[in-house]
Amino acid sequence: MRLSTRVKCFGRACARRFLASRPAPRARLGERGFTFIEIMVVVAILAILAALVVPRIMGRTDDAKRTAAKVQIRNIEGALQLYKLDNGVYPTSEQGLKALVEKPSVGVIPKKWKIGGYIDKLPEDPWGNPYKYLSPAPIQQGQYGQIKADYEILSLGTDGEVGGEGVNADIANWNLEKD
Repeated sequence: MRLSTRVKCFGRACARRFLASRPAPRARLGERGFTFIEIMVVVAILAILAALVVPRIMGRTDDAKRTAAKVQIRNIEGALQLYKLDNGVYPTSEQGLKALVEKPSVGVIPKKWKIGGYIDKLPEDPWGNPYKYLSPAPIQQGQYGQIKADYEILSLGTDGEVGGEGVNADIANWNLEKD
């Protein structure tokens, strides 16, 4: 028979004595938290990175919208080409781009207008404005002289006003390669 050197104890007094005799639990190396200084260094690094990256990203939204407008104008041009193949002429300025979606009811009514239209719906430019359409187009001054076109599709750009330079410049089907 083995004698136990442990004293059996019951009650609150015994429990307090037992807990008091145990060393306080220490934080293990893997469970240690970050100091305030370490957190502040990380926040400072993130702020520096944000200051470097955000201006580059923010400047790209205007470029992306200009590119989207150019793609939309090219798509409208494709629909206008199909319209002309079916009807022999482009829609008039009076009929507008709406003639690509529904059969015109003004001007020369096309006899071979495609049921269902040439595009599903008229897009707005990336700034929320309708595209301008003129047919025949006004004569433009190009790099090698005057440009006479059958039609002009125009987005008024960022500022929504005729003319402008840089990001405010108008985007037309005859200057898509510009920029």
